[in-house]
Amino acid sequence: MQKPQRLVDLLAVLALALLALSAYLTWSTADPGSGRPSVDFNGYAVTRAPLTMGLAALVAVVVAKLAGTAVRRVLSALVLLMGVAAVWVALQVRPSTTELGRIRPELSQAVTDHVGLSTGPAPWLALAGGVALVVAGLTGVLTAHRWRRPTRRYERDPAATPADQWKAIDAGEDPTI
Repeated sequence: MQKPQRLVDLLAVLALALLALSAYLTWSTADPGSGRPSVDFNGYAVTRAPLTMGLAALVAVVVAKLAGTAVRRVLSALVLLMGVAAVWVALQVRPSTTELGRIRPELSQAVTDHVGLSTGPAPWLALAGGVALVVAGLTGVLTAHRWRRPTRRYERDPAATPADQWKAIDAGEDPTI
C-alpha cells in the first residue's frame, strides 16, 4: 500500500510550506508609541527553529523512503519529535521587549518608555506546520511496515562472482536485472 507513504510525503511537504511561510510572515509587532512607526518581526528574526524542523523532517522523510522498516520507524519517530518541538516553539516563543530591543535598538527601553507587543499570523502557521509533522510522524511510525520496499533492481547478486557477471554481459544479459 502506498497511501500511508503518500500521506506522510504530502504532510511533510505541507508542514515545510507552512513552517517556511511562518518564517517570513510577521511573528510579532512592536509599537514603541509616541508616534513612532511600529516594527514588524518575521518568524526568522524571532526564531529559526520551525523552519529548521521542517527542513530536517522533510530530509528524514526522503531518507525513510530508502530505508528498511526499522529505520523508517526511527526516522518517523524523529519527525514526530520535530513536530512536537515546532508546536512547542509556536506556542511558547514570544519575544520580550528586551529581546526585541537587542534586535532593533529603537525599541530599547533607553529610547522608549513603553513598547506594545502584538502577535502576528506566523505562530499560527508554525503551529499548523508542527501539527502536520506530528501527524506525518505518527502515520509513519504506525504504517512503516506497509510502505513499499526500496527497489533491488540495480543491486548485484551477492552470490554471483565477477566472472559470472562478465559471462552474462558477454551473453547479452544485464546482470543488474
